[in-house]
Amino acid sequence: MSYQALYRVFRPQLFEDVVGQEHITKTLQNALLQKKFSHAYLFSGPRGTGKTSAAKLFAKAVNCEHAPVSEPCNECSACKGITSGAISDVIEIDAASNNGVDEIRDIRDKVKFAPSAVTYKVYIIDEVHMLSIGAFNALLKTLEEPPEHCIFILATTEPHKIPLTIISRCQRFDFKRITSQAIVGRMKKIVETEQFKVQEGALEIIAGAADGGMRDALSLLDQAVSFSGEELTVDDALLITGAVSQHYIGKLASTLHEKNVSGALETLNELLQQGKDPAKLIEDMIFYFRDMLLYQTAPDLEGVLEKVKVDEEFQNLSQQIPSQHLYEMIDILNKSHQEMKWTNHPRIFFEVAVVKLCQGAKTELPSAGQPEVENLVNKVRQLEQEITQLKTSGVQVSAAPSQPKEATRPQKSAKSGYKAPVGRIHEILKEATRPDLEKLKGYWGELLAQLKQQNKVSHAALLNDSEPVAASSKAFVLSFKYEIHCKMVAEDNNGVRTNLEQILDGMLGGRIDIVGVPEAQWGKIREEFLQDHQQEESESNESKVEEDPLIAEAKKLFGAELIEIKE
Repeated sequence: MSYQALYRVFRPQLFEDVVGQEHITKTLQNALLQKKFSHAYLFSGPRGTGKTSAAKLFAKAVNCEHAPVSEPCNECSACKGITSGAISDVIEIDAASNNGVDEIRDIRDKVKFAPSAVTYKVYIIDEVHMLSIGAFNALLKTLEEPPEHCIFILATTEPHKIPLTIISRCQRFDFKRITSQAIVGRMKKIVETEQFKVQEGALEIIAGAADGGMRDALSLLDQAVSFSGEELTVDDALLITGAVSQHYIGKLASTLHEKNVSGALETLNELLQQGKDPAKLIEDMIFYFRDMLLYQTAPDLEGVLEKVKVDEEFQNLSQQIPSQHLYEMIDILNKSHQEMKWTNHPRIFFEVAVVKLCQGAKTELPSAGQPEVENLVNKVRQLEQEITQLKTSGVQVSAAPSQPKEATRPQKSAKSGYKAPVGRIHEILKEATRPDLEKLKGYWGELLAQLKQQNKVSHAALLNDSEPVAASSKAFVLSFKYEIHCKMVAEDNNGVRTNLEQILDGMLGGRIDIVGVPEAQWGKIREEFLQDHQQEESESNESKVEEDPLIAEAKKLFGAELIEIKE
C-alpha cells in the first residue's frame, strides 16, 4: 500500500513529539544522558497516549551510535534499522496473542544471548496485563536480574491486573490523557505539513471527540479529511465525530430553562433525525451544564472548561440560569444517562428526562409584598395575642399536643433485599477446617497492604468491617458488619470480588472463592448447620446401634441386595 494512515506517518521520532507527557520524556532523557537507566520499565495509561512510541524512542536512543544522547539522531544505522524494524535485537511482542508460558520461556532462554547489531537488546511487551499467571511467574526472575545487555519495557492500559511482584521490579511511568489544547497543537503541525485546508474550530471538535488519545484524534482527522474533500469544515467534523454543535446544545438548554416542552422535544427530534447518538448527546448536555456551572463560579478560568467555547450566547445563558437549576438538570440527565446503558431504546429515556426537566415545579418563594404572605403574618400575630391572654388568665399552655403512644413506637427496620446463600455456606462448612481459617487470617494483613498499593482504597475500606469466619481449601465465608458491603461483594461491584480472589490466588497458590454473609445472619446459619450436623450424626449412630450383628455379618458375606429381613 502506498498510502499510510496519519497516525503511522506521524508516529513520534523524537521525544519532543510525544505531546502531553513531558513529565515522562524529561525523566527518560535525563536518565539517558547520565547513563542511569533501569533494566525494566512499566508504561501504563489510556490508549493512544504514546506508550509504545516512547518505548521505541527509548530503544533507539539507548542504542544510538552517538550515545549518550537525549534524542535519537535518526541518521545512524542503528536508529534507521530500529525505525524500519530491520534490527532483530529490538523485539516487540503482543502479549494479547502471546500470553502463554511457552512464549515467555522462549524469551527467558534467548535473553542471555548477546545482541548482534546494537549495544542493548530491548524487549517491548505490549498489553502485558494479558499474560497468564504462569507466564508472569516465568518472567519474574528474568525481569528481576536480566543480563546487562538486556532492557525490558512493559506497556499496559490496565496496570491493576499486573501482579505486584512484577510492578515492584520496574520503574513505573503513568501516561495521562492528553489535553485538547495539546492535541490541537499537534494536529495543526500535521495539517501544515500535509497542506490540508481546515476551517477554524474543526480541529477543536475532533480533539474533543478523541477523549485524550492522540491516535484516536489522528484517525478521526484522517477520516474527516477523506470525507471533506478540498476543505475540512466544522460541519464535516461534527458529522464524522457524531458531535453536536454548541449552537444546538445552547438552544436545547435554553428551552429546558424556559420550561418549553414542545420546543425542547422539537430540537431533540431534529438532532436525532440527523443521526446523533442519544447517549453521546446527553453526555454533551451534561458537560455543557457542567462547564456553565464552573464558568459561573470562576469565569476567569476558561482552561478548566471541557467542551464549551465561551461566546456571547453562552455568556447570556449562564446569566439567566441559576446554579440551583444547573444542579437539578445535571442530576436528572446523569441518571438518565446511566439508565440508557441497559435499554435498547435510549431515546425514550432522553425524552422522559426532557419532559421531567420542563415540568419541574419552580421552587421560588412569593415576594414579601404579596397578599398570601400578609395574611400569614396577621394570623401569626393573632395567635401570639391569644396565647398571651391565656397565660395572663392562669391557663397553662403546652408547647405541643401530646403524641399518641403509637407514634412513639420505633419503626421496624425495613427488611434488607439481600439474602445470604445458605446452601453454599453449608457446603463450605462441611469441608471447613481450623488450619485453613488460620492460614487465611495470616494473609489478611498482607491482602489489605496490597489493595492500598493498588490504590484500591475503597476495596480496603470494605474489608475493614469484615472477618473470615470459616474456610476450606477452595472457598471461605466472609462475615460483613453491614449488609450493603456484603451485597457489593456478591454482585462484584467495581470488580471487588474478582480483584480479591486474584490477589488471594497469588498468595495461597490456588483459586479460592469468596462467599459473603451479613454478620446478623451468620449466627443463625451457623446454628442451623450445627443442629443439622448433630442430627445426622445421631441418626447414623442409632442405625449402627440398632442393627443386629448377625444381619451385619450376613450383609458382609452375601451383600445387602440379596438379603431380605422379616420380623
